This record gives sequence, structure tokens and C-alpha cells, in this order.
Amino acid sequence: MSAEPGGRGGGGPAGGPPASLPGSDTYKGWLFKWTNYLKGYQRRWFVLSNGLLSYYRTQAEMAHTCRGTINLSTAHIDTEDSCNIVLSNGGRTYHLKANSEVERQRWITALELAKAKAIRMRNNQSDDSGDEEPASQSDKSELHGPLKTLSSKLEDLSTCNELIAKHGAALQRSLSELENLRLPAESGEKIKAVNERATLFRITSNAMINACRDFLDLAESHSRKWQRLLQHEREQRIRLEETIEQLAKQHNSLERACRGAPGLAAGTASSSSTAKAGSVQSAKGEASDEDEETEYFDAMEDAPAFITVTADPKHHRRSGSNLSGASEGHPEDWNLEDSVFESSNQSSYNESTGKDLLPRKRRRTRIPDKPNYSLNLWSIMKNCIGKELSKIPMPVNFNEPLSMLQRLTEDLEYHELLDKAVKCESSTEQMCFVAAFSVSSYSTTVHRTAKPFNPLLGETFELDRLEELGFRSLCEQVSHHPPAAAHHVYSRRGWTLWQEITIASKFRGKYLSIMPLGAIHLEFHSSGNHYVWRKVTSTVHNIIVGKLWIDQSGEIEIVNHKSKDKCQLKFTPYSYFSRDVPRKVTGVVSDADGKAHYVMSGTWDEKMECSKILHSSHGSTSTEGKQKTVYQTLSPKVLWRKYPLPENAENMYFFSELALTLNEPEERVAPTDSRLRPDQRLMESGRWDEANVEKQRLEEKQRAVRRRREAEAVEALEEGKDYEGYIPLWFERKVDAVTGELICVYKGGYWEAKDKQDWSVCPDIF
Repeated sequence: MSAEPGGRGGGGPAGGPPASLPGSDTYKGWLFKWTNYLKGYQRRWFVLSNGLLSYYRTQAEMAHTCRGTINLSTAHIDTEDSCNIVLSNGGRTYHLKANSEVERQRWITALELAKAKAIRMRNNQSDDSGDEEPASQSDKSELHGPLKTLSSKLEDLSTCNELIAKHGAALQRSLSELENLRLPAESGEKIKAVNERATLFRITSNAMINACRDFLDLAESHSRKWQRLLQHEREQRIRLEETIEQLAKQHNSLERACRGAPGLAAGTASSSSTAKAGSVQSAKGEASDEDEETEYFDAMEDAPAFITVTADPKHHRRSGSNLSGASEGHPEDWNLEDSVFESSNQSSYNESTGKDLLPRKRRRTRIPDKPNYSLNLWSIMKNCIGKELSKIPMPVNFNEPLSMLQRLTEDLEYHELLDKAVKCESSTEQMCFVAAFSVSSYSTTVHRTAKPFNPLLGETFELDRLEELGFRSLCEQVSHHPPAAAHHVYSRRGWTLWQEITIASKFRGKYLSIMPLGAIHLEFHSSGNHYVWRKVTSTVHNIIVGKLWIDQSGEIEIVNHKSKDKCQLKFTPYSYFSRDVPRKVTGVVSDADGKAHYVMSGTWDEKMECSKILHSSHGSTSTEGKQKTVYQTLSPKVLWRKYPLPENAENMYFFSELALTLNEPEERVAPTDSRLRPDQRLMESGRWDEANVEKQRLEEKQRAVRRRREAEAVEALEEGKDYEGYIPLWFERKVDAVTGELICVYKGGYWEAKDKQDWSVCPDIF
């Protein structure tokens, strides 16, 4: 291991002495730090301050980026040879090299002094620490009292310093006058020596006052810092105690429920044990003779685990307990023969569900396998932290051969849920299918970690399945910055869906957050029920190191603006310490009066179930002060279950059967259709190098068009004219009557243009 050629060791910028001397509060200078066997020792700027040794690549980085820090209070300082220094603290070790032995000794002295000082400070703080109650006014007075005393003493010292300076100046004047007198040479030299000592005394007293003032400033800053840390630790301790208490209560209730379960399973109607959810406990003296069909769910705000005991629903009878009738229902309403729930999970993607539809066209079931290209992700992403994802130039290596418009169309994979919802006579029952549909759109994302292509402005995508599946869909990219796509779907089975989605995304270093902005509208033709909801946040984890994985988190509120029914869905974020099922989704469907009718449960990557509520009761109060609600339900019914992935899906970007057909070439589509995008087609064919070249060409072409529009806007402004900017082809902006938002809605004309094959209005974007 050797220093880099022509390099200089520790010291100042030119390899000279360090920026400060040992013994002062801060010590800075250049040292060589061992990095790896390829690069060897690299020159770094080191700063020693307050017991911490930090380093930077350059002095300019001190303002924003610290490359590493080691705490000297617990560090071991060692020397290997005449110029090397080894610092180790736990699992972190720094191998440093100075320019010379003298320079190394200066650093060793500074490090040892800083370590001793840090150990003293740590011991003093540990002596003062102890078991204390949460921060109060007395705590603050204990912290501020010594500071006030120090300030007072500092004022006294300042007064003394002024007196010393005053008398010292008078003494110097007197000595100067004595020097001017005709005295023996020996006396003159002594007076001169006394004068110099008086000057040194005044300088020393000034230095002492400055040191005291610095000490007070440091004490004030550390006081605020330690006060915040102490308060944080106390709050953490309180939260931990509350969590442990809650877990103990849950454990106790689960033990009681498990002891009572065998009696229920045996059909003992007189059993005094009642199945409970989470930490909810029955009131003292309360009994229930519910039979085994009954299930209990905790309310939405708590969403803990629950225990179910099921039996034949025909033998269900009303409870003799004092459960409130806030949400009463009748078991006979949950009839498999009469309910639309009967066929909720009996259809599949490969089955046709309408006698009025033609047989499905045979479509492709595979695409070329994904090539195995290696690429250094960090080399591209390290300069993109904090930037908008749509503004980052990305090679196709991180993409999948579908555009964002096609990904948006994938939401329709489980469109049959809406076809079933049309048949529902009850608006709350219909809400259950709409909720299941809103969750099903995330099922395709669980393995899809690649990024779709950003659509070009004016790009469109149609999915015409009117004769096969009963619907036709059209998407258009209506804005480039910020990127926004408008979507319209018409189904001859009795529903229409439309939305305008803007994707806001941020790269945070370790993960990527994707926030869809905009409302989704769904209207049923016969009933006029108009549902509105918004999407949750998607997070891609392990961007830099490890296997990529996706999580969905947040809440969805679905509102029927005609009947005022609501559904609150909660997407629980993944937690390593949680015992919940991963990717869990729970929710409650309630009417306009707030009366709960159904409990929704499941996972966003597998299935969603619906349970009819018979009764609801108020349980115990949680540690947060919220009163929990227990829902007594019938056995759940599966509304939606994910279709299995095609064979060899792992080599085809984990595409579903629908996704495999989205980029299949079709005739008579618009010249702006995503299927005709050349870079996307080249990537799908496995020609990634050519796809990257084509992608850069298309992006540069789009930038040129944008620059031309900007120049036209400036020219119009100078002439005092209005400039409309880009106008979407098939959509127009209107104020939505329900949400009051400005949204792009379909204005018509596309399918008529397709019938005539008149695409004269389409721009040349490819």
C-alpha cells in the first residue's frame, strides 16, 4: 500500500502544517486514507472537533457532505510505522497516513487530547444522568439554572477584565514615562521587561474571557441538544411501555379465547367464552350464546389480528348478549343462491362472461425473454437524489417494455368485478365490489420493479375489447411537465370509468416513492351511483443494495356521491416486527348514516374478502384513548382472487396474461399509439443498445418541440397575444361537478376517427 503518485500527506492544502495546532478546539488538515485495493490511499480533508473525527473529499464538502465520522471517546488509537495511524471503533477502522513523522505526531497528540476530553465529557454526563420523570418545568429550570449562573459569572469576569485592562493601560503609561526618565541602563531594561509582562498579562486576561465566553456558548448549545435527546428518549420509553402493556393485554385475551375455542367448536351453545379480536375484552359478567358461524373483527382504526370460528350459516341464531344494534343485519340476506356474490370468484381471465359477446380473439401468450445485461445502478442514480424521477435520463435497462399509459390500462385486468357490481341492487353491496376492484389494480405490481416508459406528449394507447369483453379504453398523455395522463373507459355492460393521473416521484437514496395524484371516477349507468377514490403511495425499496421489492401504504376513501356510502381501506405498510400478514388490506363499508354493513379484508397481492356485519359493539378503550368497535360478522366470501402468472413469467418481466397482450402489434390504431413507439419495440425484442439510441433520439425530438413552443409563447407575449399552449387531441379540460377539480375528460372523436382511419389531427411524435 502506497500513497498516490505525486501526493502529499497530512497537513495543509499544500502538504504543509495543518490548519490548526494541537490543543485547540478544532484541528484540521490533509491525510491519506486507505480506501480499497484498487485505489489504495486517497487524499482526504480531516476535521477533529468535539471528540469527533470527520473526513471529506474536499474542503468545499464541509458545507454539505460528510463522508464518515468516528467517535474518539470509545476509539482505539494505534500506530503502525513512522507515518501511519490506525483508528478503530467497534466495526469501523480508519487506516490513515501522514506526510511525515512530525505531522503524524501532531495528529496523534491532537487525537489523544480530543479522546481524553471526550471521555471526561462522557463521564460527567453519565454522573449527572439518572432515572427521571418526563420533562417538566423543573427539568428545564435545572438545565437553565446553571447556564444563568454561568452567564452571571461571565459578566463578573468581563467587569474584572475591563478593570484589568484599565489599570494595565495606566501601568503601561507609567512604565513608559519611567523609561523616558534618565535612569541607569539597568533600571531601564527592568522597566521594559515589566512593561512587556504587563502587556502579556492583559493579553492573557483577554484570552481567558474569550475562553469563558466560548465555554458558555458551547454549554448553551449542548444544553439544547441534550434536552432534545433526553425528551426523545423519554417519549420512546413511554411508547415502548404502552406497546408492552398492549401486547400483554392482547396475549391475555388470546389465551382466554383459545381456551374457549374448543367448547365452541364442539357446538356447546352454553359456552361462556366469546371469540375476541386483538385486545378487545368482554365486559365483566357479559355472556354470549352465538354459535360457531359468528366472527369478530376489530374496527378499522385499530385493525389488529382476529380469531374466527365458523359453522353452517343455516343454524345461526340471534345473540342473547347485550351487543348494540348499531349495525344489525339478517343472516337470510347473505344467501348464496340469491346474491351476486355467488359468482364473485368463479370467473377467470380465460373465460367469457357474456352471451352477447363474440368469442375472444387469440392473442399472444409470451414475449422474448428479458436479456441479462449488467449495469451499475448507483453510478447513474447517485447524482439524482431528490430529483423528480420523470426528469432523470434513464437507459432502458431499468424499464419494462410497456409505457405508463399501458400500465394505467392494466387496472382493467379485473374488470369483471365492475360487471358484477352492475347487478347489485344494494349500494353498499356494490361498494364492496368497487373496493375490491380498487385493490386489484395493485396485484400486478408485487414483482414489477422495472420502470415503465415515460409517454411522449400526445402519445395515446387504446385497448378495444368491446366485442370480446364489453369495454373499450383510451389513454392520452396530456401534459409532459408535470407528466399527466387522461384515461377513459366505456363498458356496454353498464359502467364508465375516467381519471387523470399525475405521477409525483422522488428518489431518496435507499428507496423510491411514487405518489399518484388525481381522482378516479366510476359511474354506473342504470343506478347513477358515482364513486370517487384516489390511489395510495407505492414505495420501491433497496434501490442501491439488495433485492428490489415494492410496498403499498396509505388509505383509500371510496365515496358514493349519490348515496353518500363510504368505504375506508387501509393498506398496512410492511414491518419486520409485525405479526400481521404482509401486504394486508382492511376496511369497513358504511352507509350515509355511518352504519357499518360489511368488513373488507385481504391482501393487495392475492385476494379480497367481504364479511356481512350482524352486530357491532363498543369494546375497551385503547391506550391512545380511542374506543374500539367489535364487528360480529358472518363467514367471509371471496370477491376477488389474483390470476396466476403465465409460465416463464420471471423471464418476461413478470407480466400477467393481459400485460403480455398490451404491446402486441395491432392494425388500424392511431399513429401515436404506444405500440408503435420504436424504442419500446426494440427493447421488447431484446435489442437494448439500439433501444437506448432510439430513446435518446425521441427525447431530444420532444425537447426540440418544447423549445419551439416556449419560443412561440415568448413571441406571443411580446406581441400581446394569448398563447394556448398544448391542446390534447381527444380530451378537454373541464371542472368536475363532483370534486370541483379541473380534470381532462374524453370529448369524443377517437373511435369515429378509427372507423374512418382519419388520423390527420395526430402529430408526428415518433
